[in-house]
Amino acid sequence: MSDPSTADRLHDRAAGAVMGAFIGDALALGPHWYYNLDELRAAYGEWIADYTDPQPGRYHAGLKAGDPSQAGVLLELTLRSLVERGGYDEADFCRRIDADFFPLIDGTPMAGPGGYTSQSIREAWRKRVGEGLPWGQCGGNADTTEAAERVLAIAVRYALDPSALASAVTRNAALTQTDGTVLAMTVAFAAVLGMLVEGHALDGALSGKLMARVKAGALPFHSVTVGKLQAPQPGHAEAPTTGRFPSPDALLGPSNMARAAHDPCVRIEPAWKVALVYGMPCAVYHQFPAAYYLAARFADDFEAGVLHAVNGGGQNLARAMLTGALVGAQVGLSGIPRRFIDGLARADELTGLAGRLAQAVR
Repeated sequence: MSDPSTADRLHDRAAGAVMGAFIGDALALGPHWYYNLDELRAAYGEWIADYTDPQPGRYHAGLKAGDPSQAGVLLELTLRSLVERGGYDEADFCRRIDADFFPLIDGTPMAGPGGYTSQSIREAWRKRVGEGLPWGQCGGNADTTEAAERVLAIAVRYALDPSALASAVTRNAALTQTDGTVLAMTVAFAAVLGMLVEGHALDGALSGKLMARVKAGALPFHSVTVGKLQAPQPGHAEAPTTGRFPSPDALLGPSNMARAAHDPCVRIEPAWKVALVYGMPCAVYHQFPAAYYLAARFADDFEAGVLHAVNGGGQNLARAMLTGALVGAQVGLSGIPRRFIDGLARADELTGLAGRLAQAVR
């Protein structure tokens, strides 16, 4: 990384990924969780193009345009821990949750910073605060992207070290979510984001690159195929370490979505209807495919990618946060329209933290 221009581009992509996530989170704060699209359009018009206030009586009521949801709050907590400790320090992260976050919630949905506490965080609070269980026994089986929304900062920090990325992301995600499929898809998302920060394209070749890292032992996924997913030869011996996750399929999906995004015979118009194609709910198997599709289709257009994520309704906050990180990693902080930065609450502070994290990526 001796070439200053190369380092500058890397750091720009790293900061862009983090700020893209904060922006996606805040953009969807107002129109969050409208599963009836007619109600969404009646409340916010035909096209949401900027930060908006939540409607009275709905999710996040009382917050203002540009504020973070609880997902943004937790992302900032993770980001601060990474920056102030110089890397992933699990004890420090858990201490911050215990001291700085759990006292602000009460185990119910419509409470706490950001106005809504997700299922996995509520379960962790009950086990940790209510039952006094140690960290490591507080995770639950929620199938959402809750952990992915905070570990994306870890993925950025270790973008150039996929083995460390996978280890830290797995350990952090498992603090609140323990379902094996959720963990596999979360680690896969983090690995994709790390590669985009590194400078790879979200295209049909990306999954092959990820599989090469599996074969090299850098990513903890099990695979018995050889070459380009070809059948193993008779007598083929499996690697001594087969990986924590039983299948590499979570690594193969991103290139499928990327191919669909660029295939002239596959058209989703307008692009926000990707939410209808892959599903509007919260689960990882709805959210990640939509984010990959939008990030591949709008690889060089942050505004289009994140706004189509928002305008799709349903769990658009997670969709926009994940899409914002993926597209932000491709365009860099310099490619994000300035109005989205300026409209964020505490924009200067968040940009400063993102910049400090980016400088640690080397």
